[in-house]
Amino acid sequence: MEHEEEMLKDIALMLKDFRRERSELIPVLQEIQARHSYLSKDAIRLAADYLNMSPIEVYGVATFYNQFKFNPPGRHRIKVCLGTACHVKGGDIILENFERKLGIKDGETTPDREFSIESVACVGCCSLAPVAIVDDNVQGYIAPSRIEGIFTEYRVEKEKQARQRQKNDPE
Repeated sequence: MEHEEEMLKDIALMLKDFRRERSELIPVLQEIQARHSYLSKDAIRLAADYLNMSPIEVYGVATFYNQFKFNPPGRHRIKVCLGTACHVKGGDIILENFERKLGIKDGETTPDREFSIESVACVGCCSLAPVAIVDDNVQGYIAPSRIEGIFTEYRVEKEKQARQRQKNDPE
C-alpha cells in the first residue's frame, strides 16, 4: 500500500511535465510504465483526470497497444518465446507448464509478486528453441521437465542469500 502511494505521488509530479492535451496520452502512459513497470487503475485515473479524459477512454487506448502492462511485475520475470522457431518446438507447451507451476496465466503475477510470466514474440535465440528467459538468464532447449528445476534453482539461491544475510547480520 505504501508503495502504491509513493507511485501515485511520483506520477502526479511527473504529469506536470506534460501538456494537458489528449495528444499527450501515449507519452504519459509510456512514462508511467517506464518509471513503474505497469499501469495501475489509479495511475490510469490520474492520467485521465490530468488529460481531461475518462478513465475508460485511457484504458481503451492502453489496451490497444500490447506494450502496456496492467499488473505489477514479479521480482522474477519469466518470458516465454512464442516466435516461429519456439512455437514449432513446443513454446506453447512450455508457457502452459510455467502457468500451471505458478498458478497464473500469461500476463499475470503471482499474489506474492515473486513471479510474473508473459509470452513474447521473439527473443532472438531461435537456434536454442524453445527458449524462456528467467530474469536475464536465457534458458535454451527448455523441456517441460526442466521447469521444476528452474524453480528449485531459484529456491536454493533464495535460501543461500537468506543464510548469507543471517551470517553477516547475526542478532
